[in-house]
Amino acid sequence: MSRNEAEAIERDLSPPFQVAKPAELAAPLVFNSPHSGRVYPSAFLASSKLDALTLRRSEDAYVEELFGFVSGLGSPLLYAHFPRAYLDVNREPYELDPALIRDGLPHYANTQSVRVVGGLGTIARIVSESDEIYREPLSLVAALERINRLYTPYHDTLKSLLAQARQAFGLAVLVDCHSMPSNPISDQGGARSDFVLGDRYGTSCSGELTRAAAQALKAQGYAVALNKPYAGGYITEHYGRPHAGVHALQVEVNRALYMHESTFDKSSGFDRIKRDLEGMVRALIASVPEIAVPRAAAE
Repeated sequence: MSRNEAEAIERDLSPPFQVAKPAELAAPLVFNSPHSGRVYPSAFLASSKLDALTLRRSEDAYVEELFGFVSGLGSPLLYAHFPRAYLDVNREPYELDPALIRDGLPHYANTQSVRVVGGLGTIARIVSESDEIYREPLSLVAALERINRLYTPYHDTLKSLLAQARQAFGLAVLVDCHSMPSNPISDQGGARSDFVLGDRYGTSCSGELTRAAAQALKAQGYAVALNKPYAGGYITEHYGRPHAGVHALQVEVNRALYMHESTFDKSSGFDRIKRDLEGMVRALIASVPEIAVPRAAAE
């Protein structure tokens, strides 16, 4: 990557992510929307064989707006401006695809994860199920620059928000916010639920939290699934440490509930979903006192 190209991308992605902060922390919840970014750098578009609309298929469109109310309830919301197709922060930092990077990869790169093999590593090779993104392979220098400029500061910010919540309340609850296509991909089959909650099969957060979210959504008439087909990605698995006072719950919203998937326009259901998500969040906040605070945090 040339210096001019790097500078152009940095201008396009200024700022690369944002935190909507509350006036005052009122609850230990921290919200994160890592895949709702929709600022596509011009150099990235030029390097892709796909048009902008096709690239957006991997985007969790408008999720940061669906959860935009949380700062008014006393919780921060971190969200990316860069798109998932450009860099995916819901991966290990170095899940690098040897089919995409033309140079030799460093020894610390994870080249064998299921996500990398499927073309969906830290820097994705495909969108949807098989659409190749790039006209030609990337250099290792360009790949590492994305990680250093975007991935590392994004996760540093998320860690800081969780630490602030834990310091203030003795525990932190990370709600990782996503959306899912209404049509199941080929290997999943069956009808897609309205919401899928992921807690890594009970390991990433307290059962009280998962039950509170599920019950609130079901009470509003939604079909809710647990862990299937989405149990939570890297962020949920990595940060969810209930024994250490950090809980992580992934929330997937069916896109058909709030947008037209073919055009990426919001639908008439957008405001209702936002309102009902607020009901779910209030239920989560109300359930926090039921969660045991780790002894070390309580002392």
